[in-house]
Amino acid sequence: MANHEVDPKLLEILVCPMTKGPLRYDRAAQELISDQAKLAYPIRDGIPIMLIDEARKIDG
Repeated sequence: MANHEVDPKLLEILVCPMTKGPLRYDRAAQELISDQAKLAYPIRDGIPIMLIDEARKIDG
């Protein structure tokens, strides 16, 4: 499985669909993390999947 990079300009404009808050990029896990919503949105083949139903709940 290839490790695709996400366009940094895309990362600047993406927000959490639930909170409209900022996201942080976890390069190792290939996820976008919403600390406010406690959700991790997957990145598949370099494409962020910004669906709440696809997000993983995180502790913290």
